[in-house]
Amino acid sequence: MRDLIERGHLYIAQPPLYRVQNRREVRWFYSDKDRDAYLSKLKDGKGITIQRYKGLGEMNPNQLWETTMDPDIRTVLSVNVEDAMRADTIFTQLMGEEVAPRKSFIQSHYDQVRNLDV
Repeated sequence: MRDLIERGHLYIAQPPLYRVQNRREVRWFYSDKDRDAYLSKLKDGKGITIQRYKGLGEMNPNQLWETTMDPDIRTVLSVNVEDAMRADTIFTQLMGEEVAPRKSFIQSHYDQVRNLDV
């Protein structure tokens, strides 16, 4: 897909991590920081439900459209050649059969983790 990337035609849809419902109001959050800021502004913690999404497969079709697919409001990230080459290197390192490079990568980058699904 190098040609698509070089021409700037490859994008990654950015789904939200959280759905927070406060009574009838539903809000979507893409980070822990934004979710926490919103929750700290609420005076009463009653009636609040928080749903954490680990992947798009957990959303129903309406939620997927509303948060990730609707061209009018979706968030997308453009993929460039540098990103693609780095991703290929990291993917090979993390998913390859060699254990030592994977262990080394994890140990040297643990403090840079921003979004971790456990």
